[in-house]
Amino acid sequence: MIYLKTEEEIELLRAANQLVSATLAEIAKVVKPGVTTLELDALAEQFIRDHGAIPTFKGFPASFPDTDPFAPQKRVFTKASKLPSPITG
Repeated sequence: MIYLKTEEEIELLRAANQLVSATLAEIAKVVKPGVTTLELDALAEQFIRDHGAIPTFKGFPASFPDTDPFAPQKRVFTKASKLPSPITG
């Protein structure tokens, strides 16, 4: 079954997607060798909260204690690292 969205729902989705895009852009500014995923997670959470939103992954489900589901890996970026993203795969 296909559920059609109302104009209000579409606007909420648009605003959420714009915040995700802005968050990823903010994170991209600091990704460099030596930066950990936990540091990126803290930046993402603060940016999201500063914009009046709540990080969806944080605490939901309980297996994700962080904002970014990749943060628990405690990965340190190197020159060859690619930024993992639950959005882009």
